[in-house]
Amino acid sequence: MIEFYLLIGIISLASWFVSNTLKQKFKKYSQIQLRNGMSGAEIAEKMLSDNGIFDVKVISTPGQLTDHYNPKDKTVNLSESVFNQRNAAAAAVAAHECGHAVQHAKAYSYLTLRSQLVPIVSISSKFSQWLVIGGIIMGAASGATGIGFYTAITGLILMGFATVFSFITLPVEYDASNRALAWLRNKNMVSQQELAGATDALRWAARTYLVAALGSLAMLLYWAMQILGGRD
Repeated sequence: MIEFYLLIGIISLASWFVSNTLKQKFKKYSQIQLRNGMSGAEIAEKMLSDNGIFDVKVISTPGQLTDHYNPKDKTVNLSESVFNQRNAAAAAVAAHECGHAVQHAKAYSYLTLRSQLVPIVSISSKFSQWLVIGGIIMGAASGATGIGFYTAITGLILMGFATVFSFITLPVEYDASNRALAWLRNKNMVSQQELAGATDALRWAARTYLVAALGSLAMLLYWAMQILGGRD
């Protein structure tokens, strides 16, 4: 179990570093006021309009880093600070979330696939690790009956769905950022300094998903070795 705790420690440290750096980046670029004077909400509404999307609403949602696009009710949800502020960080986040709305409108394949996996992952994430750990314990107690092994394998398969989901999320997030930055640049919505700040902020935001995906894969491989390596 020492390897397990070491793995958890490494993943947690990487996650903390990326998350802390992301917060610092957004704080830094929140000081760069947009020359066009537009708020995050106005940026979002214009990007939607420029892409011919008129059935998506831009709304404010409480909290920080709570920004997201909801494909079910077609809403771009911007945290209060992003919704109201007029800086490079707000422009980056608002445009990124609209990037997801554009993906939805154009039936972007990875977004569609991720949406299809959501119901499965919402269930598997609750039970997978318990099945794996429970299966290993049952295997140790029941000997060669195989009940524990197949229980653990079931958990491992469910855990695999979460890992696949985390990797499918990567192209979805990177593509949304690329769409956002291309629009900001091509429509001359930001200056070169503002664009550089928005680009840097979105790159660090994407790295949070990369760390999560690698962490999910590492956990999957660890438990696979524990289950399969323990078979005689």
